[in-house]
Amino acid sequence: MKTQPVIRSAVPADTAAMARLHVATWQEAYRGIMSGEMLDDPAFVSTRERFWTIGLTDERFAHDRIAVVEHCGDLIGIAQSAAPTETDATWSQQLNVLYVLASAHGTGAGKALLDAVICRDTAAGLWVADPNPRAQAFYRKHGFVPDGSSKEEYGTREIRMVRRAPGERGRNATLT
Repeated sequence: MKTQPVIRSAVPADTAAMARLHVATWQEAYRGIMSGEMLDDPAFVSTRERFWTIGLTDERFAHDRIAVVEHCGDLIGIAQSAAPTETDATWSQQLNVLYVLASAHGTGAGKALLDAVICRDTAAGLWVADPNPRAQAFYRKHGFVPDGSSKEEYGTREIRMVRRAPGERGRNATLT
């Protein structure tokens, strides 16, 4: 990429492009991990568009952080964080979405999105598909470690990874 990607807050006018990008990145990342029936469902884009429309317009989600990264006028990545919903959370921010098109891997777009939605000096948690070695390595590089928790969502096993705030010792250490 000759020009640098631009990170910005998402706006309601982005929802259609965000939905298409969300589906495309799932198809790239999860083919062979999730069912093809789900990934290729003709209604998948409209379902994601409703998801992003609600996330960007419903007052219940006003405190969520939603960012996009653009390159040459096209969205190449999306991210969203919120307060954690898990009762055992020892962190104050939860990364719920971070996807970058495969063609933009290695450009710094993922790190920029992570920094846009998760404060660097705050403890944070996330769930990541397992297996998904590329994503897990990315999160490890940015201070996240597995905490031993797992679940199944969309027919896929996920593991929880957490990052301590600077200065915290011993909490959320790798258990696996």
